[in-house]
Amino acid sequence: MKKRKATVELYYWPGIQGRGEFVRLLLEEAGAAYVDVARESQNGLAAMMRFLEGEVPGALPFAPPFVKLGSAIVSQTANILAFLAPRFGLVPDDAALRVEAHQIQLTVADFIDEIHDTHHPIAGSLYYEDQKAAAKRRARDFVQQRLPKYLGWLEKVMGRNRKSGGHWLVGSDRTYVDLSAFQVVEGLRYAFPNAMTRLEPTIPLLAALHDRVAKRLRIAAYLQSQRRQPFNQMGIFRHYPELDARARRARRVGR
Repeated sequence: MKKRKATVELYYWPGIQGRGEFVRLLLEEAGAAYVDVARESQNGLAAMMRFLEGEVPGALPFAPPFVKLGSAIVSQTANILAFLAPRFGLVPDDAALRVEAHQIQLTVADFIDEIHDTHHPIAGSLYYEDQKAAAKRRARDFVQQRLPKYLGWLEKVMGRNRKSGGHWLVGSDRTYVDLSAFQVVEGLRYAFPNAMTRLEPTIPLLAALHDRVAKRLRIAAYLQSQRRQPFNQMGIFRHYPELDARARRARRVGR
C-alpha cells in the first residue's frame, strides 16, 4: 500500500501515548503520511493550543486528540477513527459493519475511562498520591469486576465473528478496532500484569488477536521505532504495584 498524498496532522500532548495512540496505530497500519504536530514540529504545542483556544477557523475541539485533514478538523478519538478509517481501508464498506465497528470503539472508550479512573478516581487535577486510598479501592473493584467484564465482552465479540469465519472483531479483515483492542491489551499488561496473567487464559481469542496485530509488518516496525513512546506514569495506563495486588483471584469472564 502506497502512502496517501494528503498529510494528516495529529494533535496530542507530547510525552505520552494516551488517547492519541489509538489514532497513531491507525495511521501507522495504513502507511499514512502524518505529522504528530506537538512532538515533531517547532512550536507544535503552541499550534495545538491555538486550535483549543478557538483561534483557528473551523470546528472547535474540546481537547486533544484531534486531527486536521484538508479543511476538516475532527476531534474525539472514536470519531477521529471513524472519520479516517474509510480513507485508509480500515473499516468495511458495509454500513452495518461500520456501525458495529464504531459501537465497539465507543465501548473501548468507556473501558479506557474506567482504566484511567483506577489511578485518578476522585479528580484528574489531583496527584495520584493525594487519592491513593480511593485508587486502591477503585482498582480492587476494577480488577475483580470491570476488567473481566470488558475483556470478556471483547472475547465474545471475537467468538461471534469467528463463527462467521472471521479472525478479527468485525468482518473478514482487520479494522481500526482490532488495533484499538491490541492497544488495550498491551496497556493492561503494563498497568496490571498480575491481573492480566490471571485473566488471559480466559480470553484466548483476544490474546491471539493482540499477537496477530503486533506481528503486522507496519505495526511491528512502529513498535520498534522511536515514534512509539513507552508507557509511563503520565498516561492512561500506569503501573502502580499497590493497585495490582496478587491477593485475590479475578472473577472468570462470563460468570
